[in-house]
Amino acid sequence: MNNLLVVIASVRPGRVGESVANWFTPVAEADERFAVEVADLKELDLPFMDEPNMPGRREYTKEHTKNWSGIVDRSDAFVFVTPEYNSTPAPSLKNAIDYLYHEWSFKPASFVSYGGVWAGARAVQALKPTLTQLSVMPVPEMVPIPGVSGLLDDEGNFQGTEIHEKSARGMLDSLARWSEALKTMR
Repeated sequence: MNNLLVVIASVRPGRVGESVANWFTPVAEADERFAVEVADLKELDLPFMDEPNMPGRREYTKEHTKNWSGIVDRSDAFVFVTPEYNSTPAPSLKNAIDYLYHEWSFKPASFVSYGGVWAGARAVQALKPTLTQLSVMPVPEMVPIPGVSGLLDDEGNFQGTEIHEKSARGMLDSLARWSEALKTMR
């Protein structure tokens, strides 16, 4: 079984990411190829990069970094639940990625991205070069959610459609295949 880490990227008040992750996580858990862990960057509360050493050295001095390192290290694949801010990823996500180096290597990643018309697609495209520099394989399959605010119920819960669920299943299929293939490189 592969360990799938679902990362909730947004940390701002009134965020939608937690609701979207709450919809996606049971879909991923139903896939028996994955043990799912959720990392909420709001709860992790990583400060702006505060380690004195380069991440590639793995000489972490802060407990929050050691904790984050352990979470990412034990993961075999990643799904980033991310919005788009000014056509780029949430700064909290880029910061969390930059904290580490080796822990990301030779693992696949995908996205459940959300927003307005663009559905977070520009943020995803901006993240891919960073991930590939870290030897992460961004798979083509993802779950884009345009018009996310129109898919929230009265309590603010995201109501995914059959199209979203079908996209999620296709993405999980790809992550499972890539995760198995990349294990030989780790």
